[in-house]
Amino acid sequence: MHVPRALPLRQLLEKKSFFLFGPRQTGKTWLIRSSLSDCRFYDLLDSRTYLKLNRSPERLEQELRPRDRIVVLDEIQKVPHLLDEVHRLIETRGIHFLLTGSSARKLRHGGMNLLGGRARIRTLHPFIYRELGEHFDLLRALNHGLLPGIYFSDDPGEDLHTYTGAYLQQEVAAEGLTRNIPAFSRFLEVAALCNGQILNYTKIANDAQVARTTVQEYFSILKDTLLAFELPAWGKSAKRKATVTSKLYFFDVGVARFLQGRRHLTDVSPELGEAFESYIFHELRTYLDYRGGGDLRYWRSTSGFEVDFILDEAVAVEVKGAHHVSPRDLRGLRALREEGKMRRYLLVCREETPLMMDGVEVLPWQEFLSLLWDGELA
Repeated sequence: MHVPRALPLRQLLEKKSFFLFGPRQTGKTWLIRSSLSDCRFYDLLDSRTYLKLNRSPERLEQELRPRDRIVVLDEIQKVPHLLDEVHRLIETRGIHFLLTGSSARKLRHGGMNLLGGRARIRTLHPFIYRELGEHFDLLRALNHGLLPGIYFSDDPGEDLHTYTGAYLQQEVAAEGLTRNIPAFSRFLEVAALCNGQILNYTKIANDAQVARTTVQEYFSILKDTLLAFELPAWGKSAKRKATVTSKLYFFDVGVARFLQGRRHLTDVSPELGEAFESYIFHELRTYLDYRGGGDLRYWRSTSGFEVDFILDEAVAVEVKGAHHVSPRDLRGLRALREEGKMRRYLLVCREETPLMMDGVEVLPWQEFLSLLWDGELA
């Protein structure tokens, strides 16, 4: 199914070269082929292309013609030294390159400087609500996630099983990120159970049966391969002392739930709120990445008041999976409002119509996402 993506590749590339990173199966190759079908394309997963450019990087310039103003190198981490040639062609011929991969880890660890600022960076995420439109189903998204091939699959459970296996084999084992795959696999399941929670390295190390320092390295792998994101704490509250430890969110709620071994969600499942919060994080993180930057944090006081998200230090967002909210759901927002530092205080939920409760805007999630993507929040 053709689903137009929200990341405007061609518009971006008309201005400058870009690295486009993203987890496997987020649709990078499809997006490139549909948006840049008239541009020269090199697939470095193709053995012949790989061997040709790996042996002789200068072949890249020899094959380019004057009309080739945008050039795509797919899976650039397979031939990282090719970046030297890319760098030279940007400088001497003004070519704009799109360089894709599943993460920047191998490039950075190989001593590459990501072209010294001559290329910007974007991350392609799984589907968002606006992209899917009438094809979006909230319960399907919360249960199986929003990876393109899995969202439309006739057997998403089996495909999620295959996906996590491919991640361990192709991203972790094949790239040599760790030698102890069984230990990393145990850690991955424990880390998934921490989705949306404050990080506690010691507890995770005990549960995964590995050293605390190993857990920290494993989390670095998760973040570098874009399987998880760290959400920093907002610590500028003056009236209440704030927690400083970050939270962890997986890039896709379906992948997280599969690794957790959770049962199928229904409309009244107790865990729906947790999954719904993770989904809203996905929309916020994607919006900031596609916009080209911004700040996203959470706030929690040491006395237990909490607000799920602080967007650009201006908008406080609490997320509830309920169809109907009550004054007690405003507890964290009311506490934060005493600081007087935010422009808006929002509670996002599954109510059908917007409400105003004690100075807090209660928004249906669909309306919240429309405001977000139209740039009308912060």
